[in-house]
Amino acid sequence: MTRFPIVAGQFYPAGQKNLKKQIEKCFSSEFGPGSLPAQKNEKTIGIISPHAGYAFSGPCQASAYKEIAESKADLFIILGLSHSGFPSCLSMEDWKTPFGTVKTDKEFQNQLSGELPVDESAHASEHSIEVQLPFLQFVNNKPRIAPIIASHDLPCKGLAEKIFKAIKTTNKKPIIIASSDFTHYGLSYGYMPFEKNIKENMYRLDKQAIKEIMALKAEEFLKYIRETKATICGKYPIAVLIELCKKIGAEKACLINYYTSGDIIQDYSSAVGYAAIKVI
Repeated sequence: MTRFPIVAGQFYPAGQKNLKKQIEKCFSSEFGPGSLPAQKNEKTIGIISPHAGYAFSGPCQASAYKEIAESKADLFIILGLSHSGFPSCLSMEDWKTPFGTVKTDKEFQNQLSGELPVDESAHASEHSIEVQLPFLQFVNNKPRIAPIIASHDLPCKGLAEKIFKAIKTTNKKPIIIASSDFTHYGLSYGYMPFEKNIKENMYRLDKQAIKEIMALKAEEFLKYIRETKATICGKYPIAVLIELCKKIGAEKACLINYYTSGDIIQDYSSAVGYAAIKVI
């Protein structure tokens, strides 16, 4: 079975040629890394990457994916979220994109399925993993993936332990990808804790959350979100990434790129923050 794209033609071009052009543009953008990937970074264990439309979050995604270009990893564990509220679950299907089919690592997912349920319906209507795949295909030849929704139903340490156990059992050398946008500000998002100096306040709000991520403090990161009610949609994928990367041997995380959609269109009345972070 194959999971077909649901936001091709909306979040990113549906045609292979135009998709390649847009991703190349994301890499060369003033909001992105400024150039196409030139060499791999062997030390990177994980990345945090946004999942909005490429016109907005694409340059930030490019900054993250440049860090894992031509990686020797034999598995990319992609931690998405469920905007619809589904609990944590796996997908066993291969995933189709305009660049072709991305194979799911059946051995790994079968091992993990003893700990987590398989629910293709939860993945069928969720875009947070799908939007990562064209960038992953662009920087790595024929990657194998483990698509996982990380949700509110399981403690982050517990889910990280389940995934780590499967990594050890299958002897994989993975890179972990957490899919998340940062603060969603505006009436349409139901979040307006400030009405003046919106850009500065969004930066301040997100940078404090990023500070906890960079310190690899998952519980403090989640506590900060509870206290501020910051609308960071992928908080659970991020927290699981932190705990999982620490088990693999991570020592720190580094902020690579940050901006908001308001910076692109110069309108902050309804804006979303995007961050590219690497864990090493």
